[in-house]
Amino acid sequence: MEKLVITGNTPLKGEVIISGAKNAAVAIIPATLLINGVCTIENLPNISDVKLYCDILESLGSKVTWNSENEVTIDNTNITSFKAPTELTSKFRASYYLIGSLLGRCKKAQVGLPGGCNLGARPIDQHIKGFEALGADVEVSNGNITAKAKKLIANSIYMDVVSVGATINIMLASVLANGTTVIDNAAKEPHIVDVANFLNTMGADIRGAGTDIIKINGVKELNGNATYSVVPDQIEAGTFMLAAVASKGDITIKNCITKHLESITAKIVEIGGNVAANGDHLRVWCNTRPQKATIKTLPYPRISNRFTATNGRCFISFKRDKYY
Repeated sequence: MEKLVITGNTPLKGEVIISGAKNAAVAIIPATLLINGVCTIENLPNISDVKLYCDILESLGSKVTWNSENEVTIDNTNITSFKAPTELTSKFRASYYLIGSLLGRCKKAQVGLPGGCNLGARPIDQHIKGFEALGADVEVSNGNITAKAKKLIANSIYMDVVSVGATINIMLASVLANGTTVIDNAAKEPHIVDVANFLNTMGADIRGAGTDIIKINGVKELNGNATYSVVPDQIEAGTFMLAAVASKGDITIKNCITKHLESITAKIVEIGGNVAANGDHLRVWCNTRPQKATIKTLPYPRISNRFTATNGRCFISFKRDKYY
């Protein structure tokens, strides 16, 4: 698909069910590599990144069984390789989570440099800093990232910037390390909490996910043999919330976690919209033209783009110089 053609001036009305969070799914699937056994993942979004990840796992020796378009069972009992195929990793950004997972399981990993959409410079220096703090040697050459360690030793790691990807990747590498790893200035997004909850369900000991400091007490192994459901996607939910306001519509959004949407809810109310919560449902509606508001770009849980509106005219600008 090369373009979308949108015919406006039609209020959006109806109900929508929110998918599983893409950013959680693309971290949980590689996290299964830390399990020497079988697990089932439910509520997966039906997207290409998830399918690519499953193809990569199969290339490493995993047995992947699709139970439905949103549920998969993964058996990682017989992992035979620590080298992820570049022709697959180059197709999406989140392939870098394979480094932390393979390093944690095999004590070595070779992963092609990640690809994906062009959203500006998104360095992985904080990932490498974390791996090296755990005792790994990391080399970037010939389009590959290679990491290896005789053993991984827990350490205290301060993140120079708040980085979602690095927080998750270091967490993955630390789960089976010796001792207690502390990640300071950690990112706090819901999908970080979801990855930690998944790993804990499988036998890990991770505490503090969702706060500035995450502590990972290394364990000898992860048990597996469990089922886990991916958290709903707050970005998808927020998009529909804004669509209701922008179109002067009335939308009921199902399968969402309202706490994850508090910052955007506050701004919608501020500009003249209405939000009513009922369990895991949200109803969002607006009968008037949105009023002005100012939003500053800040890490989660604060709102993540800048929006201004003057005299009833709305302007949105995105500043994405760095994505980590």
